Amino acid sequence: MKKVNLIGIGLILSITTMVAQTGAASGTRYGIGEDSIRCVRHYSLYSETLKNGDINGAYDDWLIVLEECPMANVNIYIDGVRMVRHKIANTRDPQERKEYFDLLMRLFDMRMQYFGNDNRTPANAIKGMKAIEMLNFGNNKDNIEIQKVAYKLLEESVEGMGINSQPAVLETYKLIALQIYQKKEIDGITYIETFSKVMDLVEARLKNPSIPENTRNSLEQFKTRAEQWFSETDVATCENLEKIFFPQFEENKDDLTWLKRVSSLLARKACEDSELFYKTAEYQHNIEPSYATAYGLAKMNENAENYDRAIEFYNQAIELSETNDQKGLFNFLIARIHFGRGNYQQTRVFANRALEVRPNYGAPLILIGRSYALSASNVGTNDFEYRAVYWAAVDKFIRARTVDPSSATEANNYVRTYSVYFPSSEEIFMQGFKDGESYRVGGWINESTTVRPK
Repeated sequence: MKKVNLIGIGLILSITTMVAQTGAASGTRYGIGEDSIRCVRHYSLYSETLKNGDINGAYDDWLIVLEECPMANVNIYIDGVRMVRHKIANTRDPQERKEYFDLLMRLFDMRMQYFGNDNRTPANAIKGMKAIEMLNFGNNKDNIEIQKVAYKLLEESVEGMGINSQPAVLETYKLIALQIYQKKEIDGITYIETFSKVMDLVEARLKNPSIPENTRNSLEQFKTRAEQWFSETDVATCENLEKIFFPQFEENKDDLTWLKRVSSLLARKACEDSELFYKTAEYQHNIEPSYATAYGLAKMNENAENYDRAIEFYNQAIELSETNDQKGLFNFLIARIHFGRGNYQQTRVFANRALEVRPNYGAPLILIGRSYALSASNVGTNDFEYRAVYWAAVDKFIRARTVDPSSATEANNYVRTYSVYFPSSEEIFMQGFKDGESYRVGGWINESTTVRPK
């Protein structure tokens, strides 16, 4: 009889054990039996308390749910991050802070374990979130080991999520790459490849017309900020940019977005002598001609002393210009090429075209004045007529400083330089002229000026 009773008690204990198991032990959402009831109760308690803003009051109930039924709901981890952040921010004890930080990291690992297959926030997305929190709360400024782990997590996240990577993850990936580059944990080429990978994903996502407007705005702002910031780093040298992007050129030569980004980076670093700069600008111009691409090609050809080709592109830039100021500038730049080649009559033609659309532009007037001055010995038949050319030249310098005060310093220098070559009072008298009279300079200049002695 005693033996039978003992067997019965054993069966009861066994059944009780079977029907009371935590979710963690049973692999179920809430557990089994009494443990299931306990999990639901604590989940309800912490949720209501947290909803009322009492993080400290919710914490113990939440911790029970986390440990006993980690599969109950993904909100356990979303709420948990919020609560553990609060605990970290409100403790000064280094040991407590470390324990909370370790718990924060474990939350992301557990979320990947139990909810890593969630379509909305898969494991690769969680890796990016974990890395950001790791850097925010893991003493990242001094701890290179944490930075390296975070960089690896971000790399895996970005590779896994692709164009669906969140802007915050992309930005953090870019920033931490620079930090570990500066500490010589990765080389400059690896850093530029990281930056390029991020920008490719941003641009690919921006091509999707269905992305939310706020996401689009965030990505646009990120792109602008990232390119400006990258161009100011010491790693973004013309040599390094060539090493990274030149091998990619053939594959991307018809990709306008890629061409624009690379040419923009090269332009920011003044890589005007770069073959890659020329190629990206040329292909970009062929796909989508603009005054900016034409100007870039003109500038590159001018630097390479391909002056006729440069003038062709400057003329295209004029045709594509959107404002008179732009047209004035490009006409002036053509005039400057002619001036450099000693074609003074053509210099005046294009300088006057610049003035037609931009009357208050001093630079073309100064260029005309210098053209006159350098032609002096070829205009006229005697010394007096040669010297009279300087009156016409100085007229242009005076007019330049009058219409364009920003050119006054340069204009005044030329006035002083060339006024000394004016005819003397005696020469003026001997030629039968008087101070203040009108005088016409001959030759190709063919302009009226005013007689005055040096």
